[in-house]
Amino acid sequence: MSRRCRLYLITPPEIPDIAAFARDLDLALDGGDVASLQIRLKSREGVPAPDGHILELGRHIVSRAQDRGVAVLINDRPDLAVALGADGVHIGQQDMPYARARKLVGDSAIVGVTCHDSRHLAMEAGEAGADYVAFGAFYLTETKSPAARAEPDLLTWWQEMMELPCVAIGGVTVENARPLVEAGADFLAVSAGVWRHDRGAAEAVRSFNALFDELAT
Repeated sequence: MSRRCRLYLITPPEIPDIAAFARDLDLALDGGDVASLQIRLKSREGVPAPDGHILELGRHIVSRAQDRGVAVLINDRPDLAVALGADGVHIGQQDMPYARARKLVGDSAIVGVTCHDSRHLAMEAGEAGADYVAFGAFYLTETKSPAARAEPDLLTWWQEMMELPCVAIGGVTVENARPLVEAGADFLAVSAGVWRHDRGAAEAVRSFNALFDELAT
């Protein structure tokens, strides 16, 4: 079976001007293939934005992303995912059990689970029915204080052992992405590596896709 890594885009942690970000998102998506968009409004210390702000952002961008074939996930909050008509939810180890999140969003929604650098947590999530597991952080990141550091060989092990997709997250940029793709990541989760790219978000998306095309097997 052929394998090509894809981009899993994460919003900036703070979005004060929603209309401006919606325009930025359109430009980013014009840059090339994006598999999914996670709405994550949370400070580095883990403090989430008010529900009202998350809902307002979602009302601006969920449908415009979905219209382009991009699956939209909400970080931590299955209830908000349902309210916004999003495609699913991403949950961390400290948020809520997988079973509860699944019950809230339904069987047809996407539920992804953070597994840090743990093979055990990833296997548990897979056995429970998660749609993907996320490993990381692989690199230093300004977006959050990572609970663990992961090594690329974890992705290789997972790819050899499991069919469930894996996401590599944490400080990923165009410049440091190659080892993660080569190691077996199905998706690269990227925030600042796109939004803070020195040539703009659209160019970042184009560059990631050029790398994915080069390394497709």
